[in-house]
This record gives sequence, structure tokens and C-alpha cells, in this order.
Amino acid sequence: MPRLLDGIGAALRHLGQRQQVIADNIANADTPGFKARTLRAPDFAAMVEGRPGGGERPTVVPTAAMKALGAGTRSPNTILDRSISETKPDGNNVTLEQQLLAMGEVQADYATLTSLYRKQLGLIRSALGGRGA
Repeated sequence: MPRLLDGIGAALRHLGQRQQVIADNIANADTPGFKARTLRAPDFAAMVEGRPGGGERPTVVPTAAMKALGAGTRSPNTILDRSISETKPDGNNVTLEQQLLAMGEVQADYATLTSLYRKQLGLIRSALGGRGA
């Protein structure tokens, strides 16, 4: 598969993970002490060009012993969201408005990437002598 399509696939997986993190933030909007999280942006340019450091980072799966010590199941790409500027008196810093804006960004990015993916497949079909999309 062409590197561009691999990059689009990785970007779509990243958007899926980002949507999960946003949903987790929204679900914990009233949890005392909860801190909003976001994902590190992967280096898609490096992945498309085949340079080291591109693509997704490996995920550590906690063992039973690690879970007993309090290790979570969050992706290593999940980090505290430093763009949050206000914190409630209970220590929670999730702002629903910011989370909903982030969810809208995910939706727009998803629509853009799926359109780009369809166009690339159409070009491949056309090059192979089939009908383009």
C-alpha cells in the first residue's frame, strides 16, 4: 500500500484514540481532581517519508502485578492537556466547551481524511484502468 494511504490510516487511528480521550474527559467532567488529557501528535511526515520516529509508539500492556501497583491502561501517547486554563475548586480542570470544540475538530479532520482516502483510491483505480471515484 502506498505510504500516503498508510499515513491516512495512521491519522484515522490517531483520531479514534483522540476521540476516546475526549470522551473520557467529558465522562469525568464532574470527578474531583480529574485532569483533562490529550494525545501527543504523531509525526506523520516522518512516517510517510519512512524516517525513524514516525508512526505510532508502542503500547505497554500492564501485567497483573503492574495493575496491583496502580498502573493504568492509558496509551503512552496520552498526556495531560496543558492548554486548559481554568481549574474548579475540586481540582478538576475539564471544560466541557473545550472538549466539545476538540470533538468538532476530530469530526472535521475525520471528514477530510476520509475524503482524501477516497480520492487516493480513485486515482489508484484510474491508474489500473478501472473507473475512478
